[in-house]
Amino acid sequence: MTERTDETADLLKEIGQKIASGLLIPFLGPGLLALEDTPSVPSGERALAALLCGKVAVPGRIKSNLWHVAQYIETHRHRMTLDRLMAQFFQSVPAPNPLQHWLAGLHKLPLIVDIWYDGAMRAALAQTGRTDWGQIQGCSKARRLDGGAWWRAVGADGAVVGESEASGWGTMLYKPHGAAQPTGDVLVSDADYVEVLTDIDIQTPIPAEVQNRRSGRGFVFLGCRFYDQMLRTFARQICKRSGGPRYAVVPEDLTRNERRFLEIEGIQPLTLSLAAAIAIISQ
Repeated sequence: MTERTDETADLLKEIGQKIASGLLIPFLGPGLLALEDTPSVPSGERALAALLCGKVAVPGRIKSNLWHVAQYIETHRHRMTLDRLMAQFFQSVPAPNPLQHWLAGLHKLPLIVDIWYDGAMRAALAQTGRTDWGQIQGCSKARRLDGGAWWRAVGADGAVVGESEASGWGTMLYKPHGAAQPTGDVLVSDADYVEVLTDIDIQTPIPAEVQNRRSGRGFVFLGCRFYDQMLRTFARQICKRSGGPRYAVVPEDLTRNERRFLEIEGIQPLTLSLAAAIAIISQ
């Protein structure tokens, strides 16, 4: 990793202060799970694809692409098989890490974006004893409910609520790809994303309250990679029309597409270990 300079450390301290004051929105990815020696759930898209392939024989040409693997299983073994496997893989709720505990205790933080399916961030919020928070999650086409064509809102007690109630939460946890807990509804197959990707450029699938809370604020990406077009599209559209600045803690082995994405989107890369960055941000 690039040597941590005093300048980088000072910037990370500033990022932490801006998160705490509600000026920067944390955008969390599955890389946070890699901070554990043995994560209890899959720690990324490729790891999850490999687990799915271990349960169902999938053509080799698509084995590294989660969305294609999930679609193959949905098409050839039924959606119920895919949902059952996802529930199995994410049944365990990882113990929240220090960053998640810190974020959960920030009463001025209006929005946390978490793009993975696990329940660690939700568990961290629940452990604070706070009641002024809730979760909005994306819904698969097969399981959408009345009151939200693209998402559903779930309160701190796990009950589904209307978006009007969600607007009063002090902190909103936004899970755009769905979540294993508490409803078990996830977007993972190509079919899940067809309509979402058709309309996401005009922002329709992104809840109005998420759009309101990102306004005038920046983002900091932690534990995220952008090697896949799906990942880049969601990051771009969720951050669209936000105020900036944007930062990302990244490893040195970024792909050319990842570097280009960061440049185009005006995201400043901070190349150091995620654990080191988190220790400074959350101090």
